[in-house]
Amino acid sequence: MDINTLENLLTRFQQGEVSHETIFEALRKLPFEDLGFARVDHHRGLRQGFPEVIYCEGKTPLQVAQIAQSICADGAPLLATRADKSTFAAVCQILPDAEYDKTARIISRVDAETKTLPGNVAVVCAGTSDLPVAEEAAVSLEVMGCNVSRYVDVGVAGLQRLLSVVPEIAKAQVIIAVAGMEGAMPAVLAGLVAQPVIAVPTSVGYGASFGGLAALLGMLNSCSSGVTVVNIDNGFGAAMAAWKILRAAQVPL
Repeated sequence: MDINTLENLLTRFQQGEVSHETIFEALRKLPFEDLGFARVDHHRGLRQGFPEVIYCEGKTPLQVAQIAQSICADGAPLLATRADKSTFAAVCQILPDAEYDKTARIISRVDAETKTLPGNVAVVCAGTSDLPVAEEAAVSLEVMGCNVSRYVDVGVAGLQRLLSVVPEIAKAQVIIAVAGMEGAMPAVLAGLVAQPVIAVPTSVGYGASFGGLAALLGMLNSCSSGVTVVNIDNGFGAAMAAWKILRAAQVPL
């Protein structure tokens, strides 16, 4: 929609020819801010419930900092994934109250008034080597206003470890299961609980794991019904899926 179309629509609204619902629907697609190297989508939160998230890899620290400044200008929460320390340093020059989680590689800045969604997400991590991906999911969820319970090093190589925490895990509304190697843990867990299980394959493993492809295919071929699988190492994607499930239970679509 260009400015002339928008002006015409507003004029028709002023004259009573269109409803406020029509205006709202039109404005849902606007605006974005053109920074030259990025077009920041300021109405993503209006359309989808959470503001635009910055994927830092491939961007310079200065680019990330400028995008972060644009996102935060109107008080929106900041979530930037796959960030390193140099990127965090650049963001802090503009947003000194930003925080950095080095395990999750996430830069965040959250308004104190951010609402917490009812319910809980269990983030279940098969091995300590999978922690960076699991923490990307857990920290993303916390920035989005979710309650998170963490369960670490409960892979199927020692099945008793997983079984010992299943009663606690089953109290959550949504479960994110993170595993590398052959990726068996999510299928085992999904066969023991009623909640939705979002499986995250990681690139952890020896040569035949093919950088996480073995875990991905194993999860896609899970014999436990209804397991949802995201891309390799995509902790953020799993977090967004879990957040949408919790939010859909609270907010009419």
